Amino acid sequence: MNDSEEFFRIQKLPPYVFEEVNKLKANLRYNGVDIIDFGFGNPDMPTPKHIIDKLVETVQKPRTTGYSVSRGILGLRQACARYYDRRFDVSLDPESEIIATIGSKEGFANLAQAITRPGDVIYAPDPSYPLHAFGFIIAGAQIQGIPAITADEYLAGVKAALLTAEKPPMAIVVCFPSNPTGQVADLSFYKEIIAIAKAHNIIILSDLAYSEIYFTEDKPPSIFQVDGAKDVAVETISLSKTYSMAGWRMGFAVGSKRLISALARVKSYLDYGAFTPIQVAACAALDGPQDCVEQARQTYKVRRDVLVESFARAGWDIPTPEASMFAWAKLPPMFSHLGSVEFAKMLMTEAHVAVSPGLGFGPNGDQYVRIAFVENEQRIRQAARNIKSFFEHHNQKTA
Repeated sequence: MNDSEEFFRIQKLPPYVFEEVNKLKANLRYNGVDIIDFGFGNPDMPTPKHIIDKLVETVQKPRTTGYSVSRGILGLRQACARYYDRRFDVSLDPESEIIATIGSKEGFANLAQAITRPGDVIYAPDPSYPLHAFGFIIAGAQIQGIPAITADEYLAGVKAALLTAEKPPMAIVVCFPSNPTGQVADLSFYKEIIAIAKAHNIIILSDLAYSEIYFTEDKPPSIFQVDGAKDVAVETISLSKTYSMAGWRMGFAVGSKRLISALARVKSYLDYGAFTPIQVAACAALDGPQDCVEQARQTYKVRRDVLVESFARAGWDIPTPEASMFAWAKLPPMFSHLGSVEFAKMLMTEAHVAVSPGLGFGPNGDQYVRIAFVENEQRIRQAARNIKSFFEHHNQKTA
């Protein structure tokens, strides 16, 4: 094998869209440029004190720093079950229907490895979080992207694809509240998708990472609020955004006993689970005071409102997202010919504002950028002023 030949699985992965933008950001910062960074969905709020205190307390105890268990300690799985009971009125068996994962991303990727045969077809939202497609591509599946700016559009697209398919897909991925669009799905959506799955013997993989970051009166539902969903579905959730624990890497996969068992078998060969003190601290997050969740939700809501209002005054109208910590913004008309990557680079170079190119979330995202609510209100307003000057400069050039 020569040095220029790519490995088999690497050949299936295109260059990471965000890498080019991230390199530019690093270079600008190296040269002293202050970048207002809405690009990475990394919570800037601190992890609540009672969670950190539990981590510190546990890590000092004997025998807590050795190997853990890949399924997650029983106490943590029980805490997850209590969360589902309290939040969704859904009963889960901690022994057979819950597995703790090293972040929801790891759980999703390893589930794809566990259930996929080479050549399997998967329906995935486009746009959506990159792993929803590439987790399966790495496992050898073929992805059929379905337009998914809204839940209704995605459901209609799934139905249309099934009408013309030679055979149904092995699995359908759903992700609401959506990363990147911030759109939500109601219970009627999940009822229809479960009915489709049962009629065609399809597995449903639901990503519910943003279950607690919502701005609507109605809380985002779980797929398991639909009768019979456990027969065909697995749902992944994460503590990353809910409790500002992104770097702690703590999540869960829950649902179908058959699918959870398959994931457990794969994980048993790959890891010993998350660090035990982190798991104990995660119990404190799920079982402890929840006012921190409401505070985070309100902080994101204020930032969302300030961003939408101030960017509109700057000349960039952005739809108000219903949930998540992101806005999904169409490229301003004068820059639509650039596509999302070149626009993001120009915005960073000239306005010193970083956003995520929509192309990184699928081909249908190339006329959009994702804006994360990870800067405070003062920085958001400064970004709006920078953008206004950027627009005015380009308007003068084209006048």
